[in-house]
Parts: sequence; structure tokens; C-alpha cells
Amino acid sequence: MTRGQLPKPTLQLSLQFADARHRDQLPRHKVQRWLRAALEAPAELTVRIVDADEGQALNRDFRGKDYATNVLTFDYQHEPVVVADLVLAAPVVEREAAELGIPLAAHYAHLLVHGALHAQGYDHEHEDEAAAMEARETELMLGLGLHDPYAR
Repeated sequence: MTRGQLPKPTLQLSLQFADARHRDQLPRHKVQRWLRAALEAPAELTVRIVDADEGQALNRDFRGKDYATNVLTFDYQHEPVVVADLVLAAPVVEREAAELGIPLAAHYAHLLVHGALHAQGYDHEHEDEAAAMEARETELMLGLGLHDPYAR
């Protein structure tokens, strides 16, 4: 920790692989690093990597959208401890990373940061919220030494 820098909030992490195809891209220490960068409060997070079928079922059942999406955030509590589940659909993440021409791990990092921000109440339903959330994501990703996900 450098001078003037606050310690990162504590993180209790459960990392689950229902779809294990990217387990080597998601070592626990990296997932913890990416999530802790985005946390503004202590957190208890479950990260579950799923296949397209489970991703589609969850998106359909909880959001009314009948397709697998890249990341779903189920936030249960914002304070004093953030409690949430982040569900990432491995095939969708893999396809998007290829389409974007970025390393798979970098795309996972962005989606975990994105999901962790949602878990803390950030949203992008309105233009002003989206601008604030995107700016925070960019700051965090660059701070992690990764790409700006919104660079045009």
C-alpha cells in the first residue's frame, strides 16, 4: 500500500465453475484482484461461471429476456457489506472477447468489474448513470493495467 492509499475492502469470494472451460483464465487470485479493485465496501460475492443453457434460463427467469447474456448481477445487500452473486456465461464471454479482439481474461476482468459495480448500486439505465458507470469502469480497468472497455 502506498502512502495516502486506503486499504482495499475485505472480500469473501466463492468461485464456482459449472462450466469449467475457462478455469485456467480465472485463477482465484486474479478474480479477487479484479473484484477488490471495484469494491468500495466489504463484500461477500459468489462468482459462478455457467454454460449458455444456465445463463439463458437465469436471464429468462429473472429478467424476462430469453437469451444468455455475458454477466448477470444478483445484488441482495449494499451495506454495510455488499452481498451478491455474479453469473457469467462462458460461451458468451468467449464469443464477445473474440469479436472485440481482446484477450479472454481481460474481458472477464471487465465483466467482473462491471458486475461488482452493479452489486454496489451502480446502473446504466439512464444516460447520466451510464456515463458515470462507464467512467468508473474505465478508471478501474486502466488502474489494473488493462484496456479501456469503452475506447472508441
